[in-house]
Amino acid sequence: MGIQVEFNPDLALRSMQEFKDGKRSLEECIPEPLEEGRNYPFLKCGQRNYWLEGEIPLVQTDGNQQLSRPLASVFILDATHFIRDSKVWTRGTYHVVDVYKPSDTSVHFDGFTKLQE
Repeated sequence: MGIQVEFNPDLALRSMQEFKDGKRSLEECIPEPLEEGRNYPFLKCGQRNYWLEGEIPLVQTDGNQQLSRPLASVFILDATHFIRDSKVWTRGTYHVVDVYKPSDTSVHFDGFTKLQE
């Protein structure tokens, strides 16, 4: 048995509808409205590692690695692993740098590199 660790190149959160439906906690979902310049908490199941030295995309996930286009550019301020109900979780805080409009089809990231607009 090994140590299961996931390295995430993005922050993938759920739709706010999942919180409204009682399926997820508030921190597992994308805030409405999502505002530039604000800090928000996040919560993910599993032991996850995020890049802390630059901006990463915030995307919406419906599960099974189904991800949206980037909704925003964020940077992770902190991430902590902990145990809840015998499961490993990762919680932290992210800062929103830019929010992208749903109609925006521009490419904002090339791998880990945020492109200049």
